[in-house]
Order: sequence, then C-alpha cells, then structure tokens
Amino acid sequence: MVNNRESITAKLCSFARAYHSNYSENKIYDDYLAFDLMGKKQYEEMGQLIQNDFDLSRFDSSKWFNQKKIKDAVYKYMLPIPLARISFAKKELKAFEKKYSADGEKIQYLICGAGMDSYAFRNTNENLHIFEVDHPDSQKYKKNRIKELDWMLPRNLTFVPVDFTKDSLKEKLLENGFNPDLPTFTAILGVTYYLKLEIFEETLKVIADITNEKSQIIFDFPDETTLSGQAAERVSRLANITARLGEPMLKGFSIKEIDEALERHSLKIENHESPQDIQNRYFSGRKDNLQAYENVHFIKAIKR
Repeated sequence: MVNNRESITAKLCSFARAYHSNYSENKIYDDYLAFDLMGKKQYEEMGQLIQNDFDLSRFDSSKWFNQKKIKDAVYKYMLPIPLARISFAKKELKAFEKKYSADGEKIQYLICGAGMDSYAFRNTNENLHIFEVDHPDSQKYKKNRIKELDWMLPRNLTFVPVDFTKDSLKEKLLENGFNPDLPTFTAILGVTYYLKLEIFEETLKVIADITNEKSQIIFDFPDETTLSGQAAERVSRLANITARLGEPMLKGFSIKEIDEALERHSLKIENHESPQDIQNRYFSGRKDNLQAYENVHFIKAIKR
C-alpha cells in the first residue's frame, strides 16, 4: 500500500511549489498558498538543505538560505516533476468536473499521500468533495499549520488518516463518508518512485474496488529506460539525492508492466503523457532551462 508518511522528499516537493510561486515570473502552476501552508521554518529548512548539498546535519536556524545559490539546483532537479504533475492533475481534474459535474452533480476527489497539498483551499466547486488520505503524523502537522494560519476548513474537505501498517484504506474511507456510488477522481502522485510494482498495485486494487465505473485514476511513474549523457546524470543525481535522504528510488517500470497491472483490476490507460509529451506540453518555449525529466510518465486510467 501507499504509506506516504511526512517525508523529506515530500517536503522538497512542497518547497518546489512555494519557490516557483515566489520567484518564477513565467509560472507553470502557481500554488500561491504553498509557502503559507508549509510554514517559514520548514521552507527555510528545505532551502538550506539544498544549499548544503542535501546534508541534513548542517541546518542552522540562525541563518537563511541564499536563493541565488540554490537556483540552478532547484530548477534542474527539484521543480520539473512536481510542477508538471500538478499541472497534469489540474488539467485532468478540470476535464473530469466538466464531464460529471457540469450540471451540479456531486463528485469526489481522492488525494492519496496528500501532504501539504493546498487544492482544497483553492477549489471553487462546492459539488466536489475532497478526501485527503495521509499518514496521521503528516496530517497532524498540516492541521496545526491550518490552525496557526486561522484558515477556515472547507465544508467539502475530509481528512482521512491512514497508517497502512495497521489500517485498511477501504475501511477508513468508508468510515469518513466516502461514497462508492459517486464518480471519483483519484490522484496518486509522487509515490511510485519508492515502491515495487506489486505494492503500488495493491493501492490500485483498493481504489478500483471502491469506485464506480465513472471514476478515474491519475499517477506518475519512472520508466526503466537506460539513459546516457546529461539525461543519465540528472536522473542518477536525483536518485542519489533521495537515497542520501533515506528515501531511495527503486527501478522504474515499463509501460507494458503498468498496462498489465491496470488490466488486472479492470482498468485501462486513457491518457499517457510520455517524457516528450510532458516537455512539449508544460516546458516548451521557456527561457529558464526548465525541462521535463527524461524518464517520468503521467497516466490517466479509467474503468474498462
């Protein structure tokens, strides 16, 4: 199962969204609430982590990171995946809402491993009920931040704390008001990099079992392609960074393996964005050298 506890890599993704919103002129996706929700202290910790070559032991609460010193590393390694996949999620969710909620019908948005996702506070569709699934520790920090910010919790937001070492995702969702009969859009982003396919497939199975025929699932995954040159350097460098942080990336999957895993649970690929598709859609024509990762794919799957 996806057991996405509060992690350093998740914090780095939050930092990436906040940094992009704060400093980039030509924004791919403006998560303008990311900095507030993350908090100044955690934002500073992640900035220093990058500046200190990802050495956790060198954090100094009396210092500030230098934005200019980390810019190249942030743009090369940190920004491309989180910005592209959140834009992909926005695009596909918008299409889902148009298809199933245009006339005011109730629908659901299930975010697995929600972390510091701020969409619930930017959502304007009152007919979209958002379920954020995450480890209790992560949700505790997020709830504390929301309280500190004095933000009002949206009525259509439900936190679903799940510790996969002892909890059932299906049971927890049903206990918290999830309706299997409503069209559901599920996002599982940023987790396949750290899981074996059979573990990820367990989550696909649960989602397929608990959602109806109008539902959709999106996720990102790294492929198993052997790269060379600068592409290989960037991919291996990111893997080295996550390993140093105690969250090693595993071998990627082939699109054939993904397709077969989905088929086993009566799911099929409706949209596959390859690395080149991602480059063309989200990064084409930019002047800041932001480029799609050469081994990352996006998938939207639907019921067969």
